[in-house]
This record gives sequence, structure tokens and C-alpha cells, in this order.
Amino acid sequence: MKKIIFVFILIFMVSCGGNYIDKPENLVPKDQMAEILADLAINDQATFMYPSSNLEAGTRYVLKTHKVKPDDFIASFKYYVVTEKMNGIAEDAQEIILEKDPKADQYVKDQLKKDGNVPNFAR
Repeated sequence: MKKIIFVFILIFMVSCGGNYIDKPENLVPKDQMAEILADLAINDQATFMYPSSNLEAGTRYVLKTHKVKPDDFIASFKYYVVTEKMNGIAEDAQEIILEKDPKADQYVKDQLKKDGNVPNFAR
């Protein structure tokens, strides 16, 4: 019986232990990450509208304008996803997009009226 209690206590202590991922050295701040995600979303839509454009070159340009190295962006992205902070950052990015293009807000509302099955991240 003592062994079973010891095992449960040990499991409890290990499961409540620290982080699953270490904080990156060059962590991109949340507000800058939201701006980058907004610009990447706009870049993605531009490549959708103009299929001859290069998505990879646009992504490099966005990271260069924000003075962020690709490895730092990837490490920060992983960190925010694992620590469950990405939802808030994505919502901030959506607000930035709506500030840049106010017509997009009306478009999203019209689409919601047509089809209510739009995922939360697209709202």
C-alpha cells in the first residue's frame, strides 16, 4: 500500500513539474509576434490573389522588416504554442488586420451570416 501511495505522489510531482519547453534566448515579444502573424496572413492572401508571387520570398521579407531571424521566429512560435499563449497572440493579429483593412470586418460578419460554421480563429 505504501508503494502505491509513493508511486501516486511521485507521478503527481512529476506531472505538475515545470515547462515542456525552455524559453528561447531570443524570444520574440508577444506584440511583435502578433504584428508578424498579421503581416504573414496578409502575405498569404496576396499569394492567393496573385498565384505567380512567391510565398517564401514574402515570408522572408516580412521577417526582415521586423528584424527577426527565421530561427528565432520558429523557436518563439513553438514556445508560444506549447505554453498556450498563441490564441491571444492570434486574436491580437486579427485585430491588427482589421485595423489595416476595416472592410475585412464587414466581410467576416457577412460570411458569418451566410454560414455560421466558421471556426473561431476565422472570426
